[in-house]
Amino acid sequence: MDECLPPVIRDSRWLMYPFFYFWFKGKNLKLYMDFKSLVYDMTSEEYADVYKTLDSRATDRPTDMNEPTIRSMLKKIDPTATSLLDVGCGRGYWLARVFESKGLKLTGCDMYDHVDLENAHYVQGTIDKLPFPDMSFDVVTATCILEHIINVENAVKELKRVARKQVIIVVPCQRYYYYTLDMHVHFFPNKSNVEALMQMPAYSCEKIWGDWLYVGSKVA
Repeated sequence: MDECLPPVIRDSRWLMYPFFYFWFKGKNLKLYMDFKSLVYDMTSEEYADVYKTLDSRATDRPTDMNEPTIRSMLKKIDPTATSLLDVGCGRGYWLARVFESKGLKLTGCDMYDHVDLENAHYVQGTIDKLPFPDMSFDVVTATCILEHIINVENAVKELKRVARKQVIIVVPCQRYYYYTLDMHVHFFPNKSNVEALMQMPAYSCEKIWGDWLYVGSKVA
């Protein structure tokens, strides 16, 4: 729909209302439809509460990532790594996939009070102030989260700070519209948008099924 309709039609409230109604199960529609305006006046507690109480078609899925991206990420994990932190781990789908194929010490971090992770340690925290010392993990991943973060530059600094070897992120390749069902506040329509945000000395960045997969090394 994003590519087929003229922006003036695609980004109209009357057209998008039924989609929002379906996606958010008829709940809190004003909040979600106007999220891009309201989010900048929210306290950190209010922002966290929006996501902690979110009930949408997206939360019914095990992950926002596509399978080809997951397979590519697994192949690109540094073979010398022994530890991995997933920031914004959700219910731990990505960590479970890593556990299946890699013998790494795994940690998940998210804003929720508690998450049951079967094969990983869970720590509550936020991406803009990660509760870990510098260079705590060989690999740090953040999938489908940076597009939601208001201070995204500071979030990237934190990902780099706690990583020893690699930072791996996934963000959607998406143009800006005001009415999007995903509650994104940052958009990355071009590869250069991702590269400019991450600014790492050695990296790869590729588009896989509508997502950008960026793998950055802290050592050139």
